[in-house]
Amino acid sequence: MILTVTLNAALDVTYSVPSLVAGSSHRVSVVSGRGGGKGANVARVLAALGEPVTATGFIGGAVGARVANDLEAGGVRTDFVAIGGETRRSVTIMSADDGDATVFNEPGPVVSRAEWALFVTHFERFIGDYRVVVLSGSLPPGVPESAYAVLCATARAAGARVIVDADGAALRESLAAGPDVVKPNVHELARMLGRPEAAAEDGAALLASGPEAVVVSDGPRGLVAFTPGGAWRAVPSETLRGNPTGAGDAAAAALARALATGTPWPETLADAVALSASAVLTPVAGSVDLPAYTRLRPHVKVTQLMAPSSG
Repeated sequence: MILTVTLNAALDVTYSVPSLVAGSSHRVSVVSGRGGGKGANVARVLAALGEPVTATGFIGGAVGARVANDLEAGGVRTDFVAIGGETRRSVTIMSADDGDATVFNEPGPVVSRAEWALFVTHFERFIGDYRVVVLSGSLPPGVPESAYAVLCATARAAGARVIVDADGAALRESLAAGPDVVKPNVHELARMLGRPEAAAEDGAALLASGPEAVVVSDGPRGLVAFTPGGAWRAVPSETLRGNPTGAGDAAAAALARALATGTPWPETLADAVALSASAVLTPVAGSVDLPAYTRLRPHVKVTQLMAPSSG
């Protein structure tokens, strides 16, 4: 079974407008709201694929209760730790004229030291029940930058495989704990390397820092993976227009499923690219267009960039 961790859960609100014009008033044509945060989105995609999955993390207040209830309704088992603060909201504005998504992310509630310690104990008690753990998304105020490193080390000690999908210090601190996969996008990779011009192919530089594999999301150009068994780029067969905000979470779901089943990397990347592309066709993060996924999957092009290391 797969476990996703969302320390900074959110109620994702999506507004659809004909056109987004800064400094003006807008009439919203469609409003949707659902439980989210990156790990929650990963869990929702896995549930849609029929994979047994549990979502954990922090929730608080009426908004947090709504997040948990919404995930349960979507087929996700939840085991959150309640905190005193109110779960945050995130707002995505979808513009129909150009297909762009503008996202506003609240920072999240402040988590006390006691609440963080409670979660670590909670995690230690049941982590042995899971084969794969996905640690993804931002850290709320009060949670230490070493949070993913702590949880990764705990999960690895219990025999679970770990994916980290994070940014900045949370990602950097996690590397030494030896996650099985880290999945930055190309912009997060550039920040990690301190090179604004960094390309997805520069992800190989992170391998020396501790992870077993590095998978870089490169937007419509697909995914690039660096592993001890070689490196590959996987590219979708067509460019799709829609909402890209949940594409990376769909890719993480595919990676988690592949780790759980031992799927070889070329097939894993093709699957992740197709699932990610199918997410772009849906109006809200955490959803995938399964017929589109089935159609796109056989046509993803996977190219080997480097042969396995001889060392």
